[in-house]
Amino acid sequence: MSATPQTRRILSGVRPTGPLHLGNYHGALRNWVELQYQYECFFFIADWHMLTTGYEDTTHLQQNIRTVLIDYLAAGLNPGVATLFVQSHVPEHAELHLLLSMITPLGWLERVPTYKDQQEALKEKDLATYGFLGYPLLQSADILLYRPAFVPVGEDQASHVEITREIARRFNHLYGREPDFEVKAELAVKSLGGRNSKSYKDLRRKYQEAGDVESLERARALVQSNNRITVADKERLLGYLEGSGVTILPEPQVMLTATPKVPGLDGRKMSKSYGNTIGLREDPDEVAKKMRQMQTDPARARRTDPGTPEKCPVWDLHKLYSDETTRAWAYEGCKTAGIGCLDCKKPVIDKVIEEITTMRKRAQEFEESPELLRNIISEGAEKARESARDTLDEVRRAMHLRAD
Repeated sequence: MSATPQTRRILSGVRPTGPLHLGNYHGALRNWVELQYQYECFFFIADWHMLTTGYEDTTHLQQNIRTVLIDYLAAGLNPGVATLFVQSHVPEHAELHLLLSMITPLGWLERVPTYKDQQEALKEKDLATYGFLGYPLLQSADILLYRPAFVPVGEDQASHVEITREIARRFNHLYGREPDFEVKAELAVKSLGGRNSKSYKDLRRKYQEAGDVESLERARALVQSNNRITVADKERLLGYLEGSGVTILPEPQVMLTATPKVPGLDGRKMSKSYGNTIGLREDPDEVAKKMRQMQTDPARARRTDPGTPEKCPVWDLHKLYSDETTRAWAYEGCKTAGIGCLDCKKPVIDKVIEEITTMRKRAQEFEESPELLRNIISEGAEKARESARDTLDEVRRAMHLRAD
C-alpha cells in the first residue's frame, strides 16, 4: 500500500467502437509505444465506456475488442512490458465507480464540458441515461484504481483529469482523517527511532515552513524504507508530512502529450463518425485509392492553379510523414503550381502505406493465434487486478466497509 502515487505509473485507454485509425495512432498510440519503456504502463480497452453512448447495439462489441487489441499490438505495444487488459475483466472498476458515486456531487458531472457537447453532437441517440451522465466518474474510477502519477492526454481532455483530482481530494478529505490522527502520527514519529525521528521532524518542518520539495522526498524515502513500523503508521507519517490526513487516492497529474492534427479524407479531423478514416491495418491498395481521391486546397481547381499549402489537408500529412526536403518541395510546388495535387500526394501515400504495411505484418501473428490473444488479455487482467485489489482494500477500509 502506498499513500503516494506510483511515481513511474501511467494509465490510458480507448473505447472499442471499431478498428483504430491513423488519428488514433498519432494522437495516442504512438506516444504510448514510447512511454511503455519509460514508465509502468497500464493500457486498457474501455468496453464499459463504449456502452455509455452505444448501449443500444452491442452485437459487434466482442469483435471490436479483439480488433482494438490487435491494433494495440500492431502499433507496437508490448505485452511483456506494458499491461494490456479489458476494462470489464477487472470488476474492481465497477465497485470503485459505485463507491465514488456516493460522494460525488451531481453538479460536478453536469458541468463537465463534454457532457452537453456530446449530447448536442449525438442528437440521434437517447443519452438521457445515468450511465452517460456518470461516464466522467467511471473514467475517474478507471484512473484512481491504479493510483498512477500521470495520465497522458491531449489538452482538450485535461478537464477529465481535473475532475478526477477533485474527486480524489474529496474522498481523501472525507475518509483520510481518523480519530486522534495527530496523536497517532506523533506516536508513529517516535516509533521511527531516535535519529530517524529527529530527521523526519526536521525534514517535515522544512517542507511545511519553506515548501522544500527535496525535504519532502527525503522524508518520504525515510518512511518508506523503515521496516520497523507498521503499514498503518507509514500511512499516517506520509499524510502527516503534508499536513493532511492519510491519502488513500493520490491525485494524478496531467501528462500533456502532443496531439498533431491528423486530417481525414474530407479535410475534417479524422474520425469514425465522419467516415473519413484510414485504418491502421487497412488494405494498402485501398489506402492508396482513398488518398488519391483525398480533398486538397479548393483553390486548385485546375493543374495550373497555384495553391496555399496551409489550406490543404495533405500538407498536414506532409508535416507528419515527410522529411524537410520533401516538405520544401511540396510547399514550393503547390505555391507555384509546379506540381499537381497527385504529385504532391505520392510521397505521403508511400510513407503511409509503408507504416501500415509494418503494422499489418506485426498483426499477422496475433490474427492467426486466438490463444495468444486470450493469454495476453488474461495475464493483463490478472496483473491489473493485483493493483486494483490493493486500492479497493484501502478504500473499503477507509469507508469502514470491512472489519479490520
